[in-house]
Amino acid sequence: MPADRDRAFDLALDAYLVHLKVERGLGAKTIEAYARDLAGLGAFLAEEGATLDEVDAATVGAWVLALSARGLSARSQARHLSAARGLFRHLVRERALKVDPTALIDSPRLLRKLPRVLDRAEVARLLAQPDPANPRGRRDAAMLHTMYAAGLRVSELVGLPRGDVNLENGFLQVLGKGDKRRVVPLGRPAVRRIEAYLPDREAWARPGARALFVTSRGGPMTRQGFWKLVKRYARGAGVDKPISPHKLRHSFATHLLLGGADLRAVQTMLGHADIATTQVYTHVTGEHLGQVHEKHHPRG
Repeated sequence: MPADRDRAFDLALDAYLVHLKVERGLGAKTIEAYARDLAGLGAFLAEEGATLDEVDAATVGAWVLALSARGLSARSQARHLSAARGLFRHLVRERALKVDPTALIDSPRLLRKLPRVLDRAEVARLLAQPDPANPRGRRDAAMLHTMYAAGLRVSELVGLPRGDVNLENGFLQVLGKGDKRRVVPLGRPAVRRIEAYLPDREAWARPGARALFVTSRGGPMTRQGFWKLVKRYARGAGVDKPISPHKLRHSFATHLLLGGADLRAVQTMLGHADIATTQVYTHVTGEHLGQVHEKHHPRG
């Protein structure tokens, strides 16, 4: 057994396999399949530095996502998860664990389709669509650049208060899900677009308006209004993929990871409570890297 494996996990696994043989009477091949699948879980926990009593739903979710990244089919992922459910339920019954970390995990959600994203060229064409010669174009450019630069949810974008944007230092504060605040960098291109738009906002905004992005009537931009803008600009940019404002958030995360960003940093910027949610983007980048390897490597 490798030195970095959790001995408690390996002992629990051995005892569970005996239980399957003696008390449940399962055949040798079935037990071998359980042993193989659960040994893979043990190896994953060792790589993550997690012990048996530290395993929670996020850890199990990350393991299933890692199985998908290795190319396992949805059926195989479901089989692995079923084996883990059996192990953890047994440990709870035996009072070796207090909580089953698989209890709240919904297999179909774990096996959902990967988010489709825009590539960098498509994002560049989309961001270039608004006309900077008129107020609406300046506002729309500021909104598109801000959403892509900060990876915002559309509700966070349209509800962003003017006072939560620090242009001098290039960051904004976001009030996300669960009323949790996070600080996200903006980058110079987005800062420049917001600075160009601010005189138009001052001309449009009603007295006391808090929202950074407003319509020409002075009220805040709505989710539906922004969605229509994104669709129109996507058509103009020649983007033929299904498009929505959330695609810019997906693209933000994927492009950061492709550029070498740390997964934990991306998790923080997206405002994800669990890193397992962020890890779905590693599948997209892994798929991209596989395509690059196949296309360019002499033995690909």
